[in-house]
Amino acid sequence: MDLTTILNLGENALQLGLISSLTVLALFLSYLMLNVCDLSTDGCFTLGATVGAVVAIAGHPFLSIPAAMLAGIISGFVTAILQTKMGVDSLLAGIIVNTGLYSINIAVMGNSSLLNMNRTETVFTKSKELFAGTVFEQHNILIIALIAVSLVIIFLSVFLKTKLGLAIRATGNNPDMVRSSSINPAFTTIVGLCISNSFTALSGCLLAQSQKSVNIDIGTGMVTVALASLLIGGVFLGKGKIPTKAIGVVIGAIVFRLVYTVALRFDMPASMLKLVSSVIVIIAISGPYLKSKYPEFKRQLDHKHGREAA
Repeated sequence: MDLTTILNLGENALQLGLISSLTVLALFLSYLMLNVCDLSTDGCFTLGATVGAVVAIAGHPFLSIPAAMLAGIISGFVTAILQTKMGVDSLLAGIIVNTGLYSINIAVMGNSSLLNMNRTETVFTKSKELFAGTVFEQHNILIIALIAVSLVIIFLSVFLKTKLGLAIRATGNNPDMVRSSSINPAFTTIVGLCISNSFTALSGCLLAQSQKSVNIDIGTGMVTVALASLLIGGVFLGKGKIPTKAIGVVIGAIVFRLVYTVALRFDMPASMLKLVSSVIVIIAISGPYLKSKYPEFKRQLDHKHGREAA
């Protein structure tokens, strides 16, 4: 494998990592800040991809982005209403919405399971035309993805310092205290999930347009990928201010995609990639715990060897 191939693979992993990091940033808001485990991620990701694809196919590539994000906001609103107004457990609410979105996504795609966008103008084909004749022409996907991620990080850094953003963070830390402070935790939960799901839908929209196709399973397993990336990012930059943590989860998403790329280069069957995701999640979750237990295990092992030597 020559240097050019390695660089191409690295750029491809970087592109996918940046695009999927938008979903990771969504979980950063809902899971870490709001303390809500939103299991509608897979369906919302696909919703953003399908809505964005349909709008782009209709001849509105730039309108596809706000349309996809609006669809994500609606998905987040429904999930939040089930939790806060209808007494449905947060995990169950996510599962219900995710299940319902499968039928909705099929309907958005015109009762088809696949949309081809090879002849469709997208934000990436438009950007390629914009960068024509420059050094950026062949890296337009990477540039657009980097711009989108940067804007989301800036938004989160500013928003989470506002009065509403602080209320959302407080809701995640101690909803009882928030309630006693005359802040409505139902409202902050709704706002938080609407915003986070808009990021997830944006991620799906950009992935679909970069791949020039959408299938109904495009979002399958995204919640696992995002969770793994979130935990990996915590290892790199898990402490510090909001911008630092947000950059950390983006790094986590890129690292995760690099692992995927390496697995593919070793001719691993595509059917095994979900298992790779699961293993990465297990390592990311159990790694810090096992590391904390290692000194105690070592002392026990040394004590046992000492008794055997005596």
